[in-house]
Amino acid sequence: MFNKALNNMRFIYFYCTNAIREIYENSLKNSVNSSIIMNKSSFFIVGKHAVIEALKNPERKVLKIFLTEESKKNIHRVNSRKNLLKDLKIYYKTRKELDKYCSKDGITHQGYVAEIEHFEKKNLKEFIKINKDLTFACLDEVTDPRNIGSVIRSAASFDIDGIIIKERHFPSESKMMYKSASGCMEHINIFEVSNINTTLKFLREKNFWIYGFEANSEKKFNEIKWEGNNILLFGSEGFGMREHTKKYTDFSVKIDINKNIESLNISNSAAIVFHHINQYKNKT
Repeated sequence: MFNKALNNMRFIYFYCTNAIREIYENSLKNSVNSSIIMNKSSFFIVGKHAVIEALKNPERKVLKIFLTEESKKNIHRVNSRKNLLKDLKIYYKTRKELDKYCSKDGITHQGYVAEIEHFEKKNLKEFIKINKDLTFACLDEVTDPRNIGSVIRSAASFDIDGIIIKERHFPSESKMMYKSASGCMEHINIFEVSNINTTLKFLREKNFWIYGFEANSEKKFNEIKWEGNNILLFGSEGFGMREHTKKYTDFSVKIDINKNIESLNISNSAAIVFHHINQYKNKT
């Protein structure tokens, strides 16, 4: 009877050992397969300009690209001097197959999808040490990816030196933001900070002038001499600048618009301001 019990215990031991081994091997296999599908540090972007500019940027790591036959031809047409697809993993899909990458985002892929990696985060303190006469846009509580993307597009277009934004408000993997930026994510410095107010205080101590944009200000922004180091502070889409953040501004300024109109969208406001400052600096 004792031997029978001992044999039963041995059977249970070997059964459990084999079961555990099988579970471990399956989980290992699954983790390997999932890493082949998508890198943990990577994400997808969609849209013609977003993808092509990522391909053109030597600092951007593009892991995979998904194209239709037509978009492949277009890449070669637009960039005939350089093969942007060299050494890349390319997957050819129909437009319908590519829809799954952006159907939930309410945007169109135009036949272009790419899996890319993040840039290394830029250090604001180090950047201002080696550059001067800087103009940064600072977005306080701005969270809408479409608006952030549009501001980035305007900033890159008019040579603004960078965007300062709260880290937890920056939708770093948003397809909408990349699509709205229309490739300009590859041409702008993004400085993610943990606290806007602390950052503004630090920059004031480093000889930056802080200009807060508010619709009810008396001073017009185009009356300012845009010289030296400047911060252009824009508040959120619905509520403007926070009261506590206003304490860190040196000047309150406005865009002069029709008195019957309450305000402009932040992306429109930013584009007007960026264009004016760019023209001012080019003339001086």
